[in-house]
Amino acid sequence: VRWMMYWIIFALFMATETFTDLLISWFPFYYEVKMAFVIWLLSPYTRGASLLYRRFVHPTLARREKDIDAFLIRARKRGYETVLHFGKRGLNLAATAAVQAATKSQGVLAGRLRSFSMQDLRSLPDQG
Repeated sequence: VRWMMYWIIFALFMATETFTDLLISWFPFYYEVKMAFVIWLLSPYTRGASLLYRRFVHPTLARREKDIDAFLIRARKRGYETVLHFGKRGLNLAATAAVQAATKSQGVLAGRLRSFSMQDLRSLPDQG
């Protein structure tokens, strides 16, 4: 649980860091403060990640739990429908390609058979 809290807080930190680096990286000791913050999050003595998770993230997730569950159900349903749609489309494309290849090869085979003369066909050994 401790590591889960750390990684969630660290992921949020990394997401916000992308924007803060652009805006306030000129600030003196910015990188040192950032490094100290990560050490504070990670330290088992300060338990910074646990503190931030329990104070901010968990209450927000608890308030939004029903919305999150509804979103996940919708996403699962849409994902299933999307897989079915693209699966059907892929099978239709494969079937079309197979039919086109068969008709094209049939035409080539017929052309090759027409090129034989009756004499060539009579000279073939009898199989039956």
